[in-house]
Amino acid sequence: MSSFTSSSEDLYARLPPELRALAVRGLVRSYPKKAVVINEGEIGDSLFVLLKGSVKAFSMDESGREITFGRIHAGDYFGEMSLDGGSRSASVITVEPSTCAVVSRADVGEHLAAAPEFALNLVMRVIRRARDATEAARNMALLDVYGRLIAVLEKQDGLTTSTTAAGVTLEAITHQEIASRVGASREMVSRLLKDLEKGGYIEMETKRITLLKKLPQRW
Repeated sequence: MSSFTSSSEDLYARLPPELRALAVRGLVRSYPKKAVVINEGEIGDSLFVLLKGSVKAFSMDESGREITFGRIHAGDYFGEMSLDGGSRSASVITVEPSTCAVVSRADVGEHLAAAPEFALNLVMRVIRRARDATEAARNMALLDVYGRLIAVLEKQDGLTTSTTAAGVTLEAITHQEIASRVGASREMVSRLLKDLEKGGYIEMETKRITLLKKLPQRW
């Protein structure tokens, strides 16, 4: 179990009690921005509790084409999908300087024995991520680029949002990130967003998109 320092106490204090009890079993590691924390295909033997910062999960093919599965923020955890000893299903990279508590599979097992109620939390997390993966595959197969775009804008999974009198604003998001989420080129996404802006459906600023009214289902 990790020893406490004043700074680590502050990091752990931000976690829900049930996750804090797990995190203190791990080793604290800090990563700079754009550091790869997990490589897809590697054999996994640990779970990561994100104490500070944010990361994104993604896959990339041999040509460098990337698909983003989503962002994970402080107070959440990732890496649980390979606790069975299998390979990592996606890569994870830091979006900003981040700090994690890295908990080994053995320590996760000990925590589940000591706090069996956390097992339900873990099972629900795996189910939700499996459902999200199924929905993403369905959207990729059955929806056109515009359909996938509005799914991202309306669902807002893993995105930082704020609400104003004008509407819901997606913060710190770029056209390239949206393109990676929908599996399309940045140029096509930019054209569609510009059309929506001209139609009065959204308002765009640097790394900010405000949804002004319900988006049309077809374009």
